[in-house]
Amino acid sequence: MIGASIFMLALVLLLIGFPVAFTFAGIGILFVVLFADPSQLAQIPYRIYANMGENGGGTVLMAIPLFVFMGLILQRTKLAEQLLVSMGRLFGSLRGGLAISTILVGALLAASTGVVGASVVAMGLISMPIMMRYGYNKSLSAGTICAAGTLGQLIPPSIVLIVLGDVLSIPVGDLFRAAIKPGLVLIGCYIAYIVIYCWIKPEAAPVIPMEDSNISRSKAILDALSAVIPPLLLILVVLGSIFFGVATATESSALGCIGAVLLAIIYRKFSLRMLWESAEETIKITAMVFAVIIGASIFAMGFSYTGGEEEIAELLLNIPGDKWGFLIFTMLLVMLLGFFLDYIEISYIVLPLVYVVVETLQINPIWFAILMAMNLQTSFLTPPFGFALFYFKGVAPEGVSTFDIYKGVIPFILIQVAVVLSMLFFPEMYGLSPEAKPLW
Repeated sequence: MIGASIFMLALVLLLIGFPVAFTFAGIGILFVVLFADPSQLAQIPYRIYANMGENGGGTVLMAIPLFVFMGLILQRTKLAEQLLVSMGRLFGSLRGGLAISTILVGALLAASTGVVGASVVAMGLISMPIMMRYGYNKSLSAGTICAAGTLGQLIPPSIVLIVLGDVLSIPVGDLFRAAIKPGLVLIGCYIAYIVIYCWIKPEAAPVIPMEDSNISRSKAILDALSAVIPPLLLILVVLGSIFFGVATATESSALGCIGAVLLAIIYRKFSLRMLWESAEETIKITAMVFAVIIGASIFAMGFSYTGGEEEIAELLLNIPGDKWGFLIFTMLLVMLLGFFLDYIEISYIVLPLVYVVVETLQINPIWFAILMAMNLQTSFLTPPFGFALFYFKGVAPEGVSTFDIYKGVIPFILIQVAVVLSMLFFPEMYGLSPEAKPLW
């Protein structure tokens, strides 16, 4: 079967270490030459323009570099450091308070910066040494930091949601709105797990006496408010402009960039050098993302022209269980691929194929997209190629082993799976569209 062979070849080459964008593009061209009409390769420029142009997803995709730029500016304002220090003082006297404050800071960073690498590295450099100094369990600390750092993949404004909006042709504002409740539920579940874990094993997260912080409770509250209010205002500007119809996702990302620069000026961290470095890093990240998008577009062309698209659609429609079978199979497939591939590759290779079946089975696309977003977020935590694990290992203090990190993230992975299942069975609990009803 051509459909199966093209996927197996792509997976083998990726595991060997070939670059993602060139692997997908090369396989797409190879299969068109071998199993279709080589003259169809002339369609490549038109397909790329269709994806990137104004009539395709180009306007939506413009939000990616703008949100990345916003996040990098905020990263260089030392926002994470100020939030972690102030929140740590505020919650440190509670059992597990440092871990809880790490989750809350991760949520704020997710809604303001959305840069997973920056969030994990910042919290790893600041929170982990403090937790270890006060005798926190290493696995609990490592898992908390990695899980908190990946919240930016679900909580809007999220690059994953922008990509899904482009792939599935869904308004990004609708996805942002639909992702808020699942994001809050996930944060609540993380905190509940930490509280229960620390109640069962008090020695895993000792209480930090107030005298150790050398600061009064009222001063700690004021410091926390002064650190939290500026990013909250930026979040309100970015998301509020979308939700109230004042701006599109792309326009709100531009507002976010302006707000990030203003915050850098307020924090007295602004400089032309910082602006240049942020722009340079934005170009690198954007070039990587768009190279993968172009490679995936060529791959999809080869897959379609060789008849693989019809093969996959027929296979998925014949899975036992109708909607149940299709959804369970798709969720398991995406989770399995998340162990080896990044969310961008999965979004642009797998989702266009399964979305044909989503439309055929009349499944609510927004519900399906949020399920996928939660599922794709898990890929940042799953060994062996979870990016959050790599980021954290690079800055982890001595004595924190890879086993400690893997052991620490497993409960958070299970929590994410549990939330995905609750969204699958009880979508109305999350305020999703009425079409998204339980399937029984």
